[in-house]
Amino acid sequence: MNRFAVELTGGAAALLTTFCWVPQAVRTIRLRDTRAISLPAQLAFAAGLALWLVYGFLIVSWPLIGANLISFALVAVIVATKLRYG
Repeated sequence: MNRFAVELTGGAAALLTTFCWVPQAVRTIRLRDTRAISLPAQLAFAAGLALWLVYGFLIVSWPLIGANLISFALVAVIVATKLRYG
């Protein structure tokens, strides 16, 4: 498989798994209802995203970097909302 096909596959996966967080972040911000969200799970997920981001920089993979940067920002919004509104 050529490098372009590999990066295209990674880019498609990155788009799907990154933007699936947008509805949750929007709903959390709009309703300020975070009772059903587990803070430890979100913090563990954010830590994992941070490690994937570092890994992406180490291997210079733009799909990994972009996806994990955006996902981390969305999860950070969810965590901040959880901390603020409980």
